[in-house]
Amino acid sequence: MIQQAFSDDELLRGDRAMLLVRRAEERVVRQYAEQNADFARGVQPAHAIKCPTHLSIGQEGAAVGVCQELNVDDVAISTHRCHAHYLAKGGDLRAMMAELFGKSTGCARGKGGSMHLVDPDVGMLGASAIVGGSIPLAVGAALSAQMQGRTRVAVAFFGDGAVEQGVFHESLAFAALRRLPVLFVCENNFYATLSHVEARQPVGIPQRATGLGVASVTADGSDLADVLHAARGAVRRARAGEGPTLIEVRAYRWMSHVGTEPDTGRMKRSAEELALWKDRCPLAVLRVRLAARGVPAATLDAMGTEVDAAVEDAVEFARRSPAPSPEDLFTHLAGEGAPS
Repeated sequence: MIQQAFSDDELLRGDRAMLLVRRAEERVVRQYAEQNADFARGVQPAHAIKCPTHLSIGQEGAAVGVCQELNVDDVAISTHRCHAHYLAKGGDLRAMMAELFGKSTGCARGKGGSMHLVDPDVGMLGASAIVGGSIPLAVGAALSAQMQGRTRVAVAFFGDGAVEQGVFHESLAFAALRRLPVLFVCENNFYATLSHVEARQPVGIPQRATGLGVASVTADGSDLADVLHAARGAVRRARAGEGPTLIEVRAYRWMSHVGTEPDTGRMKRSAEELALWKDRCPLAVLRVRLAARGVPAATLDAMGTEVDAAVEDAVEFARRSPAPSPEDLFTHLAGEGAPS
């Protein structure tokens, strides 16, 4: 079976990474609840997250399963739903929280917010809020690596809605033609906002890739080992010069497209469907597997305590951090300096 190909250490590493994503985003949910309660009482919170936020709760296996197979110098480019990719790629937790709070210590100096996380030191080249925007950027990074004779792999994360963009087909066709070392990772959560994939696409996502000459594989986002298996094969193909791979990871977001509440009861998103996917929680599925392997519950409990402490430390760091100054508006620009 697939899971037998991975050691306890590999699965524990994935467990911690998924737990970090889950707990960090759950903390964001609590932060919104706290500050919204203040606003309702007419109280201005001392510190607040004011940017829109798109959560990956329920989809953690996709980001972690792919990023765990990458090296530090491999690069990833994400979407508006980028927290999981940023953290799974090794992005700094403190800098992420500070960015959400709009502070100068944020990974984008407080100028990008939730949808524009970046940490080039670990290969997180950035995130694009344009649907499908990550795809050509990753192709460009892969082309650069190929031209320089490097073994670096580039990854584009995107949702099922992005395959309906023209740039998806153009990018995959070019990547196949040049046999580029790029992974196209489609997190298929079945909904573009509230529109179900069956109402939008006449054929499956892997078939589209195959028609463009790109190898494809489908992985179960509820099973970390399945995603690891798919990613490992795709990365090996890329490094060997065998070209791109599309990985369709079937997962499910528990929260609304944007915001901190579920959007069940609207269009086809039902509470019953959400409950079925919650029963397949990627963290719970992995914990059952680890327990069956004899990993002590105390080990997992200690990991949870450590992750919770790291998340609270990041929130406190963000709250203590200064806001950007008005002058900061004109830094990190092409031709820096305030206009005359």
